[in-house]
Amino acid sequence: MRFRSRAGNRKVRNPKARVRGFTLIEMLVVIAMILILLSIALPMYNQSIVRARETRLHQDLTTLNKAIQEYSLDKKHAPQSLVDLVPGYIKFIPADITGSIETWVTDPEDSEDAWDSNQLGVKGVHSGSPVISTDGTAYSSWTH
Repeated sequence: MRFRSRAGNRKVRNPKARVRGFTLIEMLVVIAMILILLSIALPMYNQSIVRARETRLHQDLTTLNKAIQEYSLDKKHAPQSLVDLVPGYIKFIPADITGSIETWVTDPEDSEDAWDSNQLGVKGVHSGSPVISTDGTAYSSWTH
């Protein structure tokens, strides 16, 4: 004998039939595996972000110091600040690893090696961040 619902030809479910699905244990195992994979991947991801920031700092230091040298050779005197390099030698002053252009620390020229001893300018630049890099040195000690 078949049971029919009032709505038409749809069958009524047998209340004793087993409903397919996942058990709580299966769900916990899957969640545990996902958490293990995340615990492995997250530190690697964070480390890659730090390395990318350090690489960017190296590139910015090289660009700035090269622009200072080119400016000095072209003008026969060193720039008075990093602003003098814009727009002729660089398009903009890049941000330091701290995220600000205000933290760059400029190294003054030596009076003996200066292009013009009456007008001392910028010899080089380095980061003003006291944070320690992945190689164990402070970012402020990097020159390029």
